[in-house]
Amino acid sequence: MANKYDILIVGVGGQGVLLASELLAGVALASGFDVKKSEVHGMAQRGGVVSSHVRIGEKVYSPTIPFGEADILISFEQAEALRAVDWVKPEGVAIVSTTSIVPAVVTSTKKLTYPQDSIGLVQQRLERTIPVEADTIARELGNPRLVNTILLGVLSNYLQFDEDRWTEAIREGVKTRFVEDNLTAFERGRCLAEAKSVI
Repeated sequence: MANKYDILIVGVGGQGVLLASELLAGVALASGFDVKKSEVHGMAQRGGVVSSHVRIGEKVYSPTIPFGEADILISFEQAEALRAVDWVKPEGVAIVSTTSIVPAVVTSTKKLTYPQDSIGLVQQRLERTIPVEADTIARELGNPRLVNTILLGVLSNYLQFDEDRWTEAIREGVKTRFVEDNLTAFERGRCLAEAKSVI
């Protein structure tokens, strides 16, 4: 098993980035690893950028991933993936929701534009880019807030943690009435990725 993982999770406020990082950290801790997290969410309640560094290892001394050294990027929004892609090492993995959320500042002015084909641009930099129709799947499951556990399900195929650890973390970290929906979403995401434990 790999002895360390550096994972960067990005999105916008309200998408569940911070819950996803908490669940991931819980899985790692339950698996016997040291975990450090660093979060930026000052504008989270206004739809601003949210990011979380999750560092996992036998012993972790710093909560912040060095620039260009992330093993995995998880992005809840495709333009945020493009913004964060340079944090990832060239052989790293990007798990990117195809979601597009155009900021109000872009729609209210002609001076700014939302990037076109963000996922294509990410793929040019990272060969191992996995687009995920997370919003579509969440709607099929009847709850648009399930995007985070869908993406964690995809992520679980690239980390060598037992599936039971993920299930336990979801049961402990999600409100009781939403647990079963989140477990279903996690399993849907897990089934999307063909490769397992490739990091």
